[in-house]
Amino acid sequence: MEFKPKSLRQRALDYLGKREYSYFELAQKLKSFAEESDDSSANDKISVILDDFKKRGWLSDARFTEQLVHARQSKFGSTRVANELREKGVADDLIANAVEEIKVNELDNAREVCRKKFKASPGSREDWAKQARFLQSRGFGFDVIKKVLNEQASDN
Repeated sequence: MEFKPKSLRQRALDYLGKREYSYFELAQKLKSFAEESDDSSANDKISVILDDFKKRGWLSDARFTEQLVHARQSKFGSTRVANELREKGVADDLIANAVEEIKVNELDNAREVCRKKFKASPGSREDWAKQARFLQSRGFGFDVIKKVLNEQASDN
């Protein structure tokens, strides 16, 4: 029995069978498997395969964006999700739509994230700053952070 390496097309299908990918992200994954003899022809082969997948509806940046937003919006703020989408090569108009969608429930999500991490509301300036830094690291904007932490402080 002879070992036959998978084709680029088969590898791309395998990746898409597991989860959604952006066009850019899948192209990056496939580059390591392309023939290293000629970079331009390898990139051309990958582009042809991915363009075909887009035409067939198997590869969609819009679907990838929707899936990523759904998975991340309860844990992260709009800034962090937007940066992640930018890193994955998603178009700016899709990122703008995703940010709008996240901002609808961002305040509630920030409250929930803060409540899970910190059982008590901030009792001192240091606690307030610590909680604010945590929420900022999760990608929430300062206006949302201020609202969440000031609400907690006034509830006590």
